[in-house]
Amino acid sequence: MRIYCRVLVLAVWGSAGDEPLLKQVVVLKQEKINSSPSPSALGRDVAVKFAANKPPLKPRKEERAIRKVAKAKRKQQNYVGRPAAKQGRVEEGMHLAVVACGNRLDETLTMVKSAILFSLKKIKFHIFAEDPLAPQFEERLKQWPRSVAAKFQYTIYPITFSVGDAEEWKKLFKPCAVILKDVDSLLYVDTDVLFLRPMDDIWSFFKAFNSSQLAAMAPEHEVPKIGWYSRFARHPFYGITGVNSGVMLMNLTRIRGTLFKNSMIPSGLSWEDLLHPLYQKYKNHITWGDQDLLNIIFHYNLECLYIFPCQWNYRPDHCMYGSNCKGAEEEGVSILHGNRGVYHDDKQPAFKVVYDAIRDFPFEDNMFQSLFYPIQTKFLDTVNTLCGRIPQVFLKQIEKTMRVVFEKKVIRHARPPK
Repeated sequence: MRIYCRVLVLAVWGSAGDEPLLKQVVVLKQEKINSSPSPSALGRDVAVKFAANKPPLKPRKEERAIRKVAKAKRKQQNYVGRPAAKQGRVEEGMHLAVVACGNRLDETLTMVKSAILFSLKKIKFHIFAEDPLAPQFEERLKQWPRSVAAKFQYTIYPITFSVGDAEEWKKLFKPCAVILKDVDSLLYVDTDVLFLRPMDDIWSFFKAFNSSQLAAMAPEHEVPKIGWYSRFARHPFYGITGVNSGVMLMNLTRIRGTLFKNSMIPSGLSWEDLLHPLYQKYKNHITWGDQDLLNIIFHYNLECLYIFPCQWNYRPDHCMYGSNCKGAEEEGVSILHGNRGVYHDDKQPAFKVVYDAIRDFPFEDNMFQSLFYPIQTKFLDTVNTLCGRIPQVFLKQIEKTMRVVFEKKVIRHARPPK
């Protein structure tokens, strides 16, 4: 088993700023009052009558008022093309972070592609990459069609270490500790993750957080007697089976403002100050890198973690010993996590079938013909494996998602018959 590159130190300094409120300028014109005016017409009449009862402006005040209106018009023009949410506020998009090291270029791009194919809101990708990979990401992303590029934004960051000995962190985390300073909330995923439904759906879990929760993960396993942490861990871990950090929601604003309980200092430590001494204390017992540190942290801070179901981080462990993720059996897999390198070997072909189909899917082709049907057909070759014996688990959600996308793109925009 291998240690994956992950996000470790996230957004400690500063606070996330809200999007600015849009300032709207309404120019009212007096119109003839209809016998049954609409609500908007009534609003204009009230404004006109109110203005008529005011005393005339003095010359200087009049000049200032004219300048103020002209300035407001210029501001209004600057906001053209920026759709406003309710109450005049710009709706914040979704943020997704990933860390790419070594030979993870194609795997990361396939993950990004899966998120774009199905998601509804615009996504901002934060890609942390080793220096040799950064220009390759730029080159490949620029080759995608304009219609696809309009659905997302991205920023590529170098990988940095904020605390401790960089060489020591590299040995454990395969140089992937990063800092994000100005993001309120994000979804972090490993490079070997595939979205089989809109990212919007897992993003909605933020609304389910209570006042103390600041992160969300899925259990490492559903069955304690075959779970790794419950059998082998030599350090504290969350709950009965531990948690898996390959798919993790993080409210960074809350993380920056929290003092975490721990076994070292009674008064608590900030996220930034906690990680390095925690690693120093447990480094001889850590196997899975930052995931082990996160388990230790949330062992002492149970109230800070929200647990989402296993279908949102579905791994080979959920089917290679027999099916043990009830949520996936009922609803289908929402997010597929191909750890153990199963996308690139023949040990779990059911996972590889999905990965290959998304990787090879030509943008703007028909999804049912060029994506779903190839997956469905190739699954016939996997029925002799434990994971391949339950094709509905892999296919149910992706088929449902494709139907929604099809309806949104085709049916809802079709012209009614004359």
